Amino acid sequence: MDKKKQLKYDKAYLRIAREWSKLSQCNRKQVGALIVKDRMIISDGYNGTPSGFENYCEDDEGYTKWYVLHAEANAILKVAASTQTCKDATLYITMSPCKECSKLIHQSGITRLVYNIDYKDNSGLEFLEKAGVELEQIKELDH
Repeated sequence: MDKKKQLKYDKAYLRIAREWSKLSQCNRKQVGALIVKDRMIISDGYNGTPSGFENYCEDDEGYTKWYVLHAEANAILKVAASTQTCKDATLYITMSPCKECSKLIHQSGITRLVYNIDYKDNSGLEFLEKAGVELEQIKELDH
């Protein structure tokens, strides 16, 4: 696919991920993720508490609870519970991944990451780059 057409798709998928992030009940950050393979969305996720837990992401002091799942982890776990595979897929995420999620991204077989805004710590991106994952940041999403 030519670069102009790819950019058009990348922006569209990131806009969908941004809409998905709005489903999160977290106050501090709302993050959305999509996993796309062969131009088909195979999974989605947003940050939140595990199934069966009350959906409050922050404690009384405003800090994120340790057991909150990140958007990309939720999306990868959904694929693990399905008949799909992340091998050679692209992850679209509204915020670049933390170092813990970067390990999951690499190990799941995702080979391309497209993200919108930077996380406070870029060690996850550095790890993924070292692992050979193609990284692309798109700051302007239009509309």
